[in-house]
Amino acid sequence: MSTNTQQPSLSNQEFDVLVVGAGFGGVYQLHHLRQAGFSVKVFEAGGNLGGTWYWNRYPGARVDSDFSIYQFSMEELWKDWNWSERFPGQKELVEYFDYVDKKLDLRRDITFDTRVTAAHFDTTANRWVVSTQNGITVRPRFLILCTGFASKPLYPDYKGLDTFKGIIHHTYGWPQEGVEWAGKRVGVIGTGASGVQVIQECGPDVAHLTVFQRTPNLALPMVQHKVSEKTQTKMKEEMYPYLFRRREQTFAGFHFDTINTGIFDVSPEERYLKLDELWTTGGFNYWLGAHTGIFTDQRTNDEVYTFWQKRVKARINDPEMQRKLAPIVAPHPFGTKRPCLEQQYYEVYNQPNVTLVDINENPIAEITPKGVKTRDGVEHELDILVLATGFDAVTGSIAQIDIRGTDGVLIGEKWGKGLSTYLGLTSANFPNMFFLYGPHGPTAFCNGPTCVEVQGDWIIDCIKDMRDKHFTRIDPTKVAEDGWVKYVNDIFSAGLWNKAKSWYTGANVPGKVIESLNFTGGVPLYLRACREAAEKGYEGFVFSGVEKA
Repeated sequence: MSTNTQQPSLSNQEFDVLVVGAGFGGVYQLHHLRQAGFSVKVFEAGGNLGGTWYWNRYPGARVDSDFSIYQFSMEELWKDWNWSERFPGQKELVEYFDYVDKKLDLRRDITFDTRVTAAHFDTTANRWVVSTQNGITVRPRFLILCTGFASKPLYPDYKGLDTFKGIIHHTYGWPQEGVEWAGKRVGVIGTGASGVQVIQECGPDVAHLTVFQRTPNLALPMVQHKVSEKTQTKMKEEMYPYLFRRREQTFAGFHFDTINTGIFDVSPEERYLKLDELWTTGGFNYWLGAHTGIFTDQRTNDEVYTFWQKRVKARINDPEMQRKLAPIVAPHPFGTKRPCLEQQYYEVYNQPNVTLVDINENPIAEITPKGVKTRDGVEHELDILVLATGFDAVTGSIAQIDIRGTDGVLIGEKWGKGLSTYLGLTSANFPNMFFLYGPHGPTAFCNGPTCVEVQGDWIIDCIKDMRDKHFTRIDPTKVAEDGWVKYVNDIFSAGLWNKAKSWYTGANVPGKVIESLNFTGGVPLYLRACREAAEKGYEGFVFSGVEKA
């Protein structure tokens, strides 16, 4: 349900900045640009703030970053807010955004239920002309896309999908009122993050659960626990400022960092104890706090996977389930597909009412009115079908909008031939347009709020600098863009990433170019490149259109 009415009075207005999206990135831009004296509006397709946490309402939806850094770093916000768990759930994150909204008075500049459908650049006025699904047209000087990296859901192209007579939902479009599945026959297609979370949530309650898995998720123990207000008060007094500053110094923007020493440079005993420590600490410590060699050296990666396989296998009773969920030979190098954090995911498969179908061995033939039929002729009858089939990630959120460059080419058409950005913030022929937590940024390997703040600060500083120098237009050059693409790809090609079919490379989307969609060199290296460009007078950009006094 919408939380505000449409604002037709906005039509044809000119203002400084239009921000698309009211998640972490959009909120950060709105608040800080307003503080800097700019006129700013936000268009949000959903009915409330929260971005991914507004849309992803499926049971079990939960963040995979520790509470202490999965929030804005502004003291005015964290000093009065307390979380209930180490890894907060969707409902608590929605409550957090409501708190932030009230604290910062955000809503007065946000128009909800307003999906941006098209934008083109007026080269005479040096302004974007932006249109929405509900008939609003505005003319901002700058367009900032805070659409997130996962807001274009993928639906499988199975024969008969529209014939299913039961309840069917993609995890991204889960109804606000929820779905009652106690005592029902439930099928889940997909075992990515949303699939794992739904499976472990519904497993204990349903009459029968059928999971259709293509690739086993190399999930990690969450080690969830409650967090007291007393603990958080002490952390705020002694640690929070250090934690937030530390984010810019670590590979993935967390409070912990990767280990730079070689895994085989220490004794087998020390190696085992370190892996055990990372494992029992929980969260992404075993992935993004492990030896950096897991991303570049197959032998190191094999060692880390072997430890993972033994720990997970011990939790699964049935040998056939062990083979499907924790195979002796890794389905892909560990960590080259995003692991999920789980709480009792593997224990679900010990239940007698759970069936696991490996659709590599036994593909889905069609969806029938009664359920899912596999190639072996078996029809798995279902009351509820859950599509945990993921997203056209990183680029899809932006490319789905009709955004045209100064050469008349759609952004989706340009990127469809191969992703090209400069600094993971801009793209040539799209002047005065910025994006964050998206293509060619540290996105998939970075704590979300960390990414939107470090990228957001760069954008804000750039726009302020333009105002101070009275420029009305900024263009990234094609030469700079080509250089950045090469830099991103050189770092990527030095790793093991291409040995996995994942959304990191667009391999999950039929027909999409297989390439690096993210900057895989880590946050410090990324920040250095962005800051050096700014310090050199925004090297790689051309400023023009001196503003009239």
